[in-house]
Amino acid sequence: MTIPNPSRRDFLKTTSSGFGYLAFAAMAQQQALKAAASSGSPLAPKNPHFAARAKHVIFLCMQGAPSHVDLFDYKPKLKADDGKSAPSNAGRNGQTKLMGSPWQFGQHGKSGLRISELLPGVASHADDLCIINSMATDIPAHPQAFSQLHTGTTQFVRPSLGAWVLYGLGTTNENLPGFVTINPPANATRTFGSAFLPAIYQGTKLGGSGLPGGGALARRFGMGNDNSTVANIKNGRYSTEAQRTQLDLVQALNQSRMKLDGGVSAEVEGVIESYELAFRMQAEVPKVLDLSKENAATKKMYGLEDDATATFGKQCLMARKLVEAGVRFIEITNGNWDQHFNLKTQLEANCGAIDTPIAGLLTDLKQRGLLKDTLVIWGGEFGRTPHSQGSDGRDHNNKGFSMWMAGGGVKGGMNYGATDDYGYEAVENKMHIHDWHATVMHLLGLNHEHLTYRYAGRDFRLTDVYGTVAKEIMA
Repeated sequence: MTIPNPSRRDFLKTTSSGFGYLAFAAMAQQQALKAAASSGSPLAPKNPHFAARAKHVIFLCMQGAPSHVDLFDYKPKLKADDGKSAPSNAGRNGQTKLMGSPWQFGQHGKSGLRISELLPGVASHADDLCIINSMATDIPAHPQAFSQLHTGTTQFVRPSLGAWVLYGLGTTNENLPGFVTINPPANATRTFGSAFLPAIYQGTKLGGSGLPGGGALARRFGMGNDNSTVANIKNGRYSTEAQRTQLDLVQALNQSRMKLDGGVSAEVEGVIESYELAFRMQAEVPKVLDLSKENAATKKMYGLEDDATATFGKQCLMARKLVEAGVRFIEITNGNWDQHFNLKTQLEANCGAIDTPIAGLLTDLKQRGLLKDTLVIWGGEFGRTPHSQGSDGRDHNNKGFSMWMAGGGVKGGMNYGATDDYGYEAVENKMHIHDWHATVMHLLGLNHEHLTYRYAGRDFRLTDVYGTVAKEIMA
């Protein structure tokens, strides 16, 4: 949009007549606000490319790579060959031994999906789950794979999945961010950043560190109580009216700067929109994230009464409230799934912390009629090897692993794809991260090939030049 800008002559005139800079700023403010009022917000709801199955996403991101062969990928041959030398098709040419899962896999729901005994709560929702057992990514190293999971690339700075979704669809609550990331890992801004997309599309952080756990650890990182919220959401120095006056002045100067720079600046426009959103959020965010008014049954359902599940439970409950309030994309990070050793102890602890909260989230969304419009996703950046590392651990495996999705238009009670007999490599309906991104976008009504942004002389998209939609998993 074109923003009127008072001239330097106007500035000199007001200075000489005694009004000075404030009069100049007020003039700029009035003209800028008048122009802004006639323009559309970049966060306004947008029509999808075609009828959407899902309107919201909750991504439960398990950082560190959960062991698929111990949770969702049932491998009886691996169990039978436990202790034997790992063959070449299990990745090690006899240099180490196969390790069957120490846990039992039961059949659950009418669908009979096989799920580990470590996740009884999640298993109770088997008929809502589409378990993808044929995921694959390019590099078995955490930083690169985590980047590709979120941005589609292992090495370049690109917009995150949440930023692309917000850019494509906008949001339905102008007083809240459209993309919220809860407990993101430290120093991992590309996982929720907007890169070359306007800054308004990046994720808004709640807490942060990526670390799981309750008690002192959770409180240390700002996620240990029911009032966890966005940093600096309250202003202890100025009233709302004073802040509005201050912000109007700043925005007028921003608009004037943009006019001097030619009238178009994605960076300045992003700052302007971010400031306005931050101002509105001061009133809205504390109400949405206030868990004190939830009844005792709901808190128990999410595991808020147990120290082991309270932190992740609060985060899942926040996610449900954010979906209710119209937030488009919510990601929750739960870390420390990198079990090179102490697999038995640590994987049990990891699962114990998330199982009840996830079951509570799925139950709550379903009871409120929200699951049909909300795509819930669970998974990490890659999986683990079927052979052992030491006596009680598993190494990285990018060739085959598991993720699951529920609600949001996916078929429940189904397995999609498969790995080989040992769970090492995807051999049926392989779903690369590009295919997964394309499928998520399709569920949201977005054609991944058409959702592009022109930057540096070319049109960029989340899936680069790849990506096949897995329509078989759609209800």
